[in-house]
Amino acid sequence: MHSYPIWNDVQACIYKNGSNGAKSYGVKNEGIVNVKIGTSKSNSHDFLTHTTTVKKHDHCREFRFYVDNVLVKRAFVKDGVLIENQKEVGFHYEQKGLL
Repeated sequence: MHSYPIWNDVQACIYKNGSNGAKSYGVKNEGIVNVKIGTSKSNSHDFLTHTTTVKKHDHCREFRFYVDNVLVKRAFVKDGVLIENQKEVGFHYEQKGLL
């Protein structure tokens, strides 16, 4: 089994995985999810995009979560332990460079 620094547990009524209706997947560096709304796959509209990133520092890993390229939250993990968890609303994420 692979080790991923970002792990997504997705719950939806369409999943029949046990009693909780969930699926999960791992991400190594950056995960981008485009959420669309409407009546069907062919009649849907962009609603929001959320992005999760991870960056290795000398002493820890920094995780960031964005909604529509605006930083919402970030956290730091050192040696497998959460050392800081911050809300950071308002910082814009550029696809080409911050992380």
